[in-house]
Amino acid sequence: MLKQKLKPYNVILASGSPRRHQFFKDLDIDFSIQLKEIEEIYPKELKGIEITDFLANLKSKAFTDLQEKDVLITSDTIVWLEGKALGKPKDAKDAFTMLKALSGKKHEVITSISIKSLSFQKIINDVTTVSFKELSDDEINYYINNYKPFDKAGAYGIQEWIGYIGIENIAGSYFNVVGLPVHKLYKELMNL
Repeated sequence: MLKQKLKPYNVILASGSPRRHQFFKDLDIDFSIQLKEIEEIYPKELKGIEITDFLANLKSKAFTDLQEKDVLITSDTIVWLEGKALGKPKDAKDAFTMLKALSGKKHEVITSISIKSLSFQKIINDVTTVSFKELSDDEINYYINNYKPFDKAGAYGIQEWIGYIGIENIAGSYFNVVGLPVHKLYKELMNL
């Protein structure tokens, strides 16, 4: 269905995330992957959705050579905990600090998606609330050592071991926590 709708377009996914690649395959979208190096820095006064909107838009601005039939999709996900953004951990120590901070608390996973062509741009977003149980230091270290969550916002993948044993509650889209609010993306692409 979506494949037919997108036939006239050249869909470009600007993401290195294997999870996002799989979502696009599972939606039966013909797409290419193009990556541009950008420094993901945002103004300090931005909060929550403002951060992910800014970064999704910033990533799209790196593509200055779009053609007439191109539809570019960029996105950004953060974990928002107690007024602070948690991005991807730099190393094991950083991952431990993040997971320790998330332990026993509720946080939000925020994703923004930019859909851009030569004639339009739309940014959509989604927020999911996630609650972790109290995690022991041993559980945190086991997860970091065995799953290496250095490519994930907040240092965890809900679809991995830590999600199985640590997530007590989720309100909103599970797939948003994995990395993309697929239901919202589908709706927007069907409306192109």
